[in-house]
Amino acid sequence: MDGLQGSQIEALQQLQSILGPHDTEFVVSVLESVSWDVQKATDLLFDNEAPKVTAPTQAIPMEQLELDDNAGSPRSTWSFLWSLLTVPLHLVSGVLRFVFSVLRIPIPSLPFMATNSYHSHRPTSPDSRSITQRWVQQLEEETGACSSKRSTVNAVTTGFEAGPSTTRRHTYPPAASDDNQKILPDFFDGRYEEVLDICQREGRIACVVLVSAEHDDDADFKRSTLTDPIFVKILLDNDFIVWGGDIRDKAAWDASQKLQATTYPFVAFLALQPRRHGAPSGAAPVVTILSRHQGRTAATASVLIDHLNTQLLPRVTPFLVRFKSVLQDRDRDRRIREEQDRAFRETARRDREAIEMRVRQEKEEEERIRKHAEDVKRKQEDSARQKHQAGIRMEWRKFMRNRLLLPEARGLRLAVKLPGNGRVVRSFPPSATLTALYAFADSQLIPSTSRPEDDPSQAPEGVVDDIPQLDSYIQSRTAGHAWWGFTLASAYPRREFRWKANASLTETGLRDGEQIVMELIPGCGSANGQISDDEYESESD
Repeated sequence: MDGLQGSQIEALQQLQSILGPHDTEFVVSVLESVSWDVQKATDLLFDNEAPKVTAPTQAIPMEQLELDDNAGSPRSTWSFLWSLLTVPLHLVSGVLRFVFSVLRIPIPSLPFMATNSYHSHRPTSPDSRSITQRWVQQLEEETGACSSKRSTVNAVTTGFEAGPSTTRRHTYPPAASDDNQKILPDFFDGRYEEVLDICQREGRIACVVLVSAEHDDDADFKRSTLTDPIFVKILLDNDFIVWGGDIRDKAAWDASQKLQATTYPFVAFLALQPRRHGAPSGAAPVVTILSRHQGRTAATASVLIDHLNTQLLPRVTPFLVRFKSVLQDRDRDRRIREEQDRAFRETARRDREAIEMRVRQEKEEEERIRKHAEDVKRKQEDSARQKHQAGIRMEWRKFMRNRLLLPEARGLRLAVKLPGNGRVVRSFPPSATLTALYAFADSQLIPSTSRPEDDPSQAPEGVVDDIPQLDSYIQSRTAGHAWWGFTLASAYPRREFRWKANASLTETGLRDGEQIVMELIPGCGSANGQISDDEYESESD
């Protein structure tokens, strides 16, 4: 309205005065399409120009078996004048429809209640589902009935998120419904082409309902036929797919042209049937128009019920049963193949996992064997190295016993308790050092089977001829107690005499007649392990 000029606003007001209450945006769009010519817009809205029907892009071939062609009702030449005279009735009809819909009261069958000011020119929506759902909602408002689909899907609250349903079935009457509640058929909320596709794919019978709100019989057909409990029960029990609409909507109008509908209300039954008229053997079945019922007398509930029970179902059911049996066999074979493929994949997966596990176990076993071999080799090398070190250490003991031990002289008489129960006694001159005492105690670790005359005359490593040189050698190699492999301490009270280079016995606090205990250092290989008691001389003077 804001962007309209004076002449455009005047044309809009003039057309609205003729049409009555309408959507302003829709009226503006119609005027724009005819360059704001009120006369052309009026002719377009009141069907003075025949509507152009676009041929469908792809049509499923159909064969007409039974045709009940009633003469179509030609439009009278004075329809334009009648539409102008009925403008006040449109206003009253709109108010009453609104009141009845709010109060959920069925709209009474009055001539002016079904009068409409235009035909097949509603604003089309690309969403056919929303159009069908809106039409079903209007049926509920006009008839006071409840669609069986509303018990599970509410088109208003869900916003039409769910896709068209072809497998949702209901019992009649629904468990949640009132005993006096009327029920509408379970209308499919997809496109007409989808209905044909479902018939061909699932072998179901389709019931197509087309109405025109301009006809006087429209309201009575909706309240009596579409809500008839026996008719609705037959549709539900036999798994009919029901689709319908008002021909004012484009989808329903296109369907009416394909079904050659001329009189309303219109009911057609379609189903998959074998080809006829000299079709080659083995030809695929085709969706066929089984029957058409046009006009109020041909589309009453009693006529449709009798037609379904006595003609259509007995004639069509055997072929559809065979067709569904074939579909079930195919579906069963497909499930069997899927189960076999699934079992094959599962077996292959288990075999692959078993192979991978065996490979992993073999690798782990190889790694374990390799580590075990490395541990054994390392232990052997450690053992050989310890033996080598022990051999060198034993050579030192023998060398010290042969070359470095001082002759026994008067001075300090000390008793040394060896590991185990061995005990030796020896006298050291006052000038003797702690190294002489340690060398004497170390020589006691030589096995008794080793003879003194077999002792080496030269040190295993380097040239050592006396005690001072031995002190220098030990200091250059490692800590003293680690080289000796043991420590000396008094028995009681315990006083440890740790080795020091060039330390005399008197400086260490040793007294004549002292009892000294030889203590092996744990983990030190220099002591050459434990020595049994019989390897030592018990006592020497």
